[in-house]
Amino acid sequence: MKRRDFLASAAALSLFVSEAWAAKKQSSGKSGSAKPASSKGKSSHGGKPTAKSGHKPSSRHARGSHAATYAPPAPVVHTAEDSVIEKPPAGTTASRLPPVKAPEPPTEWRTYEIVTTVNLKGSGPSKLWLPLPLNQDTLYQRTLGHSWEGNLSNASMRRLPDGDLEVFHCEWRDGNEGKLQLKTLVTTADRHFDVTKRTVAPEREDILRRNLQASQLIPNDGLAFQLGERIIGRIKDPVAQAKAIYEWVVDNTTYDPSLSSGGIGDVRSQLIRGQYGGRSADINGLFVAICRSIGIPARCVYGLRVAPSRLFRSLGLASDDGTRSQHVRAEFYIPGYGWIPVDPSDVRRAIAIEGLSDRDSKLISLKKILFGVWEMNWIAYNVGSDVTLPGKHSTLPFLLLPQLESRDGYRDGTNPGAIGYSISARRVEL
Repeated sequence: MKRRDFLASAAALSLFVSEAWAAKKQSSGKSGSAKPASSKGKSSHGGKPTAKSGHKPSSRHARGSHAATYAPPAPVVHTAEDSVIEKPPAGTTASRLPPVKAPEPPTEWRTYEIVTTVNLKGSGPSKLWLPLPLNQDTLYQRTLGHSWEGNLSNASMRRLPDGDLEVFHCEWRDGNEGKLQLKTLVTTADRHFDVTKRTVAPEREDILRRNLQASQLIPNDGLAFQLGERIIGRIKDPVAQAKAIYEWVVDNTTYDPSLSSGGIGDVRSQLIRGQYGGRSADINGLFVAICRSIGIPARCVYGLRVAPSRLFRSLGLASDDGTRSQHVRAEFYIPGYGWIPVDPSDVRRAIAIEGLSDRDSKLISLKKILFGVWEMNWIAYNVGSDVTLPGKHSTLPFLLLPQLESRDGYRDGTNPGAIGYSISARRVEL
């Protein structure tokens, strides 16, 4: 018999004898008058030593041993209200923070020119909002500049108060058909998560709090928490918890290429139906919701594919036309590591479009790569959610597509022809 099996059997027998002894005392009617055992190990019946009474579990418990304590698996340690940031499990990666060092910038950068062209088909007063690339430099993306031209009445770049999003806002006030050409230069470098380096400075507390909260379409409690609890089980390490969630999302979602752009991102409906999937906003939004539910800050990052992929053809542009290449990625936060990039949606996309089987070695490699790597043939627009655009009072779940308001009504960029816009992207040398 193996040692662990022997210990388990001994513990079970010990508990059984203890329960039988308690039942016998209760049936004798003396349980209410029984005196607690003395510190000398005496039995409560006749003052006889416990060692001779055959009730060994009592003497073991009197010595303070916990070897026979076998409880069911503990529930999830953290929730969105009690995050891993504040009380990391003892002995895990989040509880052993190293000294902070300045990160090393990448050496290989690629620059892209993104041109958005708008030719409004209607006439009359109109307002247009376009998402712009990240307004703050990162180790994987830098915005070099914007320029525009057209018959605009006015135009400006507006940053939302929380800093998560910047937009280009313009108006046409006369009856002429609106025209706009917006050019943006962005340089990118591939992003890698190195498990051996834990030297990233802590993120701001308000940002972490914001990325633990629920939004219109991404819940952080209820069904999301129940699902997260079931996925991580007894895993305590936050990185391992996020990896388990990532693998579950990859294995249990489906990619639907028939949906427009990045999808609608309605995670709440997925959880209610028990049917998981869609496009990138839906699949990666599900990953974010589950992470938040167990106390790991996470967020969707909304952006645009701008170049061919070195991994799979379906994960990049086949030409310069990026009009329908909107794509949402995700990242989660662990102290010491900072924000870690993931993209379970692109694993499912490769399966759906490339026709890969679950046992294909290419798919297995891609699954490993996209936990911790972003191939930067893609630019990030923003990480905003529940967005109120300048000059509007209604709220959008997120901003990924152009938004137009005219006398014909309100339209988003789901159908580019309805607005009359196109996006081109090409690599340039500076």
